[in-house]
Amino acid sequence: MGRLINKSKSEIGQSPFDLSFRGKKRSDHILMRVIDFDPEKVLEVQLNEFREIKQFMETDTVTWLNVDGLHDSSVIEQIGEIFELDPMMLVDVLDTEQRPKVQEYDECIYISMKMIRYDEKENEIHKEKLSLVIANRLLISFQERQGDVFDPVRERIRKHKRKIRNSGTDYLAFALLDIVIDNYIYIISTLGEKIEQLEDDLIDNPTRDMLEQINDFKREINYLRRLIHPSREMINALSKLDTELFDHEENGVHWKELQDNINLATETSDGYREILSDMMNIYHTTVSTKLNDIMKFLTIFSVIFIPLTFIAGIYGTNFDNLPELHYEYSYHTMLAVMVIITIGMIFYFRSRKWF
Repeated sequence: MGRLINKSKSEIGQSPFDLSFRGKKRSDHILMRVIDFDPEKVLEVQLNEFREIKQFMETDTVTWLNVDGLHDSSVIEQIGEIFELDPMMLVDVLDTEQRPKVQEYDECIYISMKMIRYDEKENEIHKEKLSLVIANRLLISFQERQGDVFDPVRERIRKHKRKIRNSGTDYLAFALLDIVIDNYIYIISTLGEKIEQLEDDLIDNPTRDMLEQINDFKREINYLRRLIHPSREMINALSKLDTELFDHEENGVHWKELQDNINLATETSDGYREILSDMMNIYHTTVSTKLNDIMKFLTIFSVIFIPLTFIAGIYGTNFDNLPELHYEYSYHTMLAVMVIITIGMIFYFRSRKWF
């Protein structure tokens, strides 16, 4: 199946209102974790039953519910019933191949985008869908699998960082989105370092292996671009929302920062794509130049030996009447003529700067 989208045949013709999981199962079971905090305290718990969620619904604290695993639609449906979420929002949550989007509802805002991580051991880029539901004093994040890139945000909450502990769910959402976009930039810069090193090696000594590496990098960069570009549209739409859930006076500068970062990720990926195209042209140009040099050498070599072969051919004939054959110094004369012709042609080619 394709890396950018995995659509199964069974999904064709499904009702858009059908609350069922659409995607590839990436987790064996669903894990629910809560971080509940205010300026004074932080509470972290792992939920085993749905009714445990209700204790956080009537507090004045900020509650972050993280759900890892989307394959069980009945669990997602029960979460929706507890928090009274719109059924169409839950359909969007369960569709892992959905394009990044932002949708405003009566009591909340729904955001989805692609979250990517770089596995240094396997040297691979992994993607999954991230969905955020932002409400008053409540943020729910839905992920396809366990493990994410949000540990720095959790650490900021635990360590009593004043800004995040004193702000609402809008700033928490910004912090999560900022981490996702920072990973975009990190992965692009990691690939960029390898691309720039390959560019230096390419100029010195292009090889067939380098051509394969260029093609591999092009695939990765194009893959990232197709993930990042729709996210930029979503971030731009999000920053223009006029909603009471966002404190634009307090956090407007942070949404502007988010736009700047996603634009940086987009422009950098576009830049490296152009570099790789230039590298491909450099490779073919360099290889063609080397081939031309070889052909030029062979041509010059052949041209020099054509008159020598002509002379040797004449005196290698079997005619009886060749007066020069009986001359005492004929052989030496023929060799001298050949040497003079060779030297003369070499000087002529050098004067024409053919080599």
